[in-house]
Amino acid sequence: MTGESAPDLKIPVPRGPVPVAPPPRPRNTVELTIDGRSVAVPEGATLLEAARQLGIDTPTLCYLENLTPVNVCRICVVEVENSRTLVPACSRKVEPGMVVKTDSERVRLSRRMVLELLASSVDVSTAPQFQDYMARYGATPERFGPPAPPAAAGERDAARPGHHHAPHGADAATVHQPVKVDNDLYVRDYSKCIVCYKCVEACGTDAQNTFAIAVAGRGFDARISTEFDVPLTDSACVYCGNCIGVCPTGALMFKSEHDMRQAGTWDETRQTATDTICAYCGVGCTLTVHVQDEKIVKVTSPLDHDVTHGHLCIKGRFGWEFVNQRE
Repeated sequence: MTGESAPDLKIPVPRGPVPVAPPPRPRNTVELTIDGRSVAVPEGATLLEAARQLGIDTPTLCYLENLTPVNVCRICVVEVENSRTLVPACSRKVEPGMVVKTDSERVRLSRRMVLELLASSVDVSTAPQFQDYMARYGATPERFGPPAPPAAAGERDAARPGHHHAPHGADAATVHQPVKVDNDLYVRDYSKCIVCYKCVEACGTDAQNTFAIAVAGRGFDARISTEFDVPLTDSACVYCGNCIGVCPTGALMFKSEHDMRQAGTWDETRQTATDTICAYCGVGCTLTVHVQDEKIVKVTSPLDHDVTHGHLCIKGRFGWEFVNQRE
């Protein structure tokens, strides 16, 4: 046998045919009508996905493509013919022959009311998408009177011994929550929290499986809290920052961004976003590096990336600070 015909021992040759992945099983399509237009979508799709296929911009707050729908904000509700109540588009599955209205007066009234109730008790100054929705639906939260403060935090580092949550409508000074800065990575401002569950889902089975936070309390006392109300530094938190990546209001924020906002230097119009690959390990996570004035100010990850799906570990999300320390 000549050297040219000898097999390369570094390349293993499988015995028998090379296995090939079976083709995806075809999915049946479902036809329905949305805002007078017919559309066919795969079986099992949601009304939100069907509406987006038609180019209909349905507002969402608690929904994100990389999280399990939890149906808590109710801003994506739509009107379905013969349905007694409005249904959440983010989780309601399509059915053959459905007739859906996404912009009827009933839908607009419901969305406007949700926005007004949230904005009457939550600081939405760092939630530009929320403010766009308010303008779209003509929401005027001030018609409900003075802003009602959100529930006080349940953590012992944020409450005085023996302090109980004030009832709804109590003086804001009695339940005001200062911004919590207990680490060098991110800050928490629960006065901006709308209890959308996104951070809880990202901390749980949808991403990190750490379960460091959950919703505690009921009714007006509902709030995001650590297990047993312990301070964050004593909790199971691994500081991956995936909760920051999904927060829609800025209640969870990079400390770098928070400090720049406090100094009045944060300006997204002067920022650039560049995709790169994280160099800390071999997984190959895509990082979106946000730069202002030739300095990295924060790092995110694309939601549609097949490796990260928008999630990162502590190194990918926060391990870039050494780049700014040129000296």
